[in-house]
Amino acid sequence: MAEKFKKILIANRGEIALRVIRTCREMGIKTVAIYSTADRDSLHVRFADEAVCIGPAASSESYLSIPKIMAAVEITNADAIHPGYGFLSENADFAEVCADYGIKFIGPDPKQIRRMGDKITAKDTMIKAKVPVVPGDGELLKSADDGRAQAKKMGYPVMLKATAGGGGKGMRIVNAEEEFQKAWESARTEAKAAFGNDGMYMEKYITKPRHIEIQVIGDQYGNVIHLSERDCSIQRRHQKLVEECPSPFMTDKLREDMGQAAIEAAKAINYEGVGTVEFLVDSDRNFYFMEMNTRIQVEHPVTEEVIDHDLIKEQIRVAYGEKLSGENYYPKAHAIECRINAEDPWNNFRPSPGKISSFHSSKGQGVRVDTHVYAGYTIPPYYDSMIAKLIVRAPTRKEAITKMERALDEFIIEGVKTTVPFHQWLMKQEDFRQGNFDTGWLGKQELPE
Repeated sequence: MAEKFKKILIANRGEIALRVIRTCREMGIKTVAIYSTADRDSLHVRFADEAVCIGPAASSESYLSIPKIMAAVEITNADAIHPGYGFLSENADFAEVCADYGIKFIGPDPKQIRRMGDKITAKDTMIKAKVPVVPGDGELLKSADDGRAQAKKMGYPVMLKATAGGGGKGMRIVNAEEEFQKAWESARTEAKAAFGNDGMYMEKYITKPRHIEIQVIGDQYGNVIHLSERDCSIQRRHQKLVEECPSPFMTDKLREDMGQAAIEAAKAINYEGVGTVEFLVDSDRNFYFMEMNTRIQVEHPVTEEVIDHDLIKEQIRVAYGEKLSGENYYPKAHAIECRINAEDPWNNFRPSPGKISSFHSSKGQGVRVDTHVYAGYTIPPYYDSMIAKLIVRAPTRKEAITKMERALDEFIIEGVKTTVPFHQWLMKQEDFRQGNFDTGWLGKQELPE
């Protein structure tokens, strides 16, 4: 086993940077925060052992600037980088630069990132590993006419997807041939703007699917375990709003089958680190590989709460050469996470940056809040609008929902609009309380005005 890290630079911001700093401190590892000029007052800057300003507010000139990040590594003598999620966390070029500099990238190697980052390559890898995939040959479409011909053969509805996609960008559902041209053009335009790549492929669209993902960890010795599932089906425009474990749709057999499929998926690329294999599950509980996220995820606290295990700590240990225990983990309680965004939910979720005048986070047994904001903090308009994660844990789903209702009522943020009222509304919906929802459920609801 290699020596443990002495100093980790966190190449990220906000709550995930603060989350990594807390675990590093408990492990006796020094930390370096990087920040843009817009983030100089963020808590991750205050609580790191060292902090380096790497540029102006624009992400392209700060958090996405590999040269500036590597310069910060050099001047602070950090020996590892934790990328968090978003930004450069799944950037194979960044992982490659880290390797060239002799700095440990806490995550998979560049080859593994590339194999899962390109959706067509990932699908081909899963087919070879005998992991179920959504029907569709996964080939890059040559033209709209090529797409129409394949859709006719496959049968509508179909899903157009950007090969370099993620976060719901470059995706369009096409229900009939007359919709194809418009969907093709808008998906390509969006993909080009988001990823610099307008390559498209197509799959059969699974109607009324659940989005259920399996958390996995792999070490440097070929061992992989799963840590059960998270149900992420409450979404708006393919963006997750609520996650929970166990899934109300799950059975013991489905958990075993999906868990084993996720392990096979990770082993197929000799995966190292924490990752998530995401599946679509139809109404008959058939599941299909969707993608693999080669990083820690926003919703990892849901898993931590139900298995009582620090995933960031395990991620760091694996990175410096420790072996996994080899045992799968199963939920011992029920956890729900609500993402608190600085958005106005009754105005089409319009972003609401600005100064927080009053802040009181929920407390009590089984309540966890991961956040980097406080009263007096100004939410900048340049980054993702998520400002907090409210997670509750209880023995049963019914009790977890009741606890979440109480926690939301106690969660006070004034000065900006937030999604707290949306979550309060959601917890009262009978379909949600009964577990009767899919990824399209929210889009069919009439939200309060």
